Amino acid sequence: MQGLYFDELSLGQSAETSQVVGAADIEAFAAVSGDVNPVHLDEAYARTTPFDGRIAHGMLAAAYISAVIGNRLPGPGAIYLSQSLRFRRPVKIGDQVTARVTVKALDADKGHATFDTVCLVAGKTVVEGEALIMVPRRGGAAGA
Repeated sequence: MQGLYFDELSLGQSAETSQVVGAADIEAFAAVSGDVNPVHLDEAYARTTPFDGRIAHGMLAAAYISAVIGNRLPGPGAIYLSQSLRFRRPVKIGDQVTARVTVKALDADKGHATFDTVCLVAGKTVVEGEALIMVPRRGGAAGA
């Protein structure tokens, strides 16, 4: 399976996916990542915080950005080089997170694409940033 090639990308092109965050998602992410901060896992503790309840790991929401890049735009074959992230608001159990990536810049010499990245809940930004991706070229070369 092959995603888009570099020459198939254009400025402003975008893709997105949506996911409802469940308690099981948070618990699975904690198990895989080792981040067992009680604000994510212990409702009684989390109620004592400014969030008044459990919140998802910020990196769980950011992982939805990775899913868009790896599965849709540019898709299979894309290689992450970097990702900046700013966490703006918490994600709570039951929130529907929409992750969107948009082509911001293309570097044909290197075969790199820069994407604006954002996660939204109810139209409000919860995570934003920028990704640098190495995109495959036709004929198998991924770029320098």
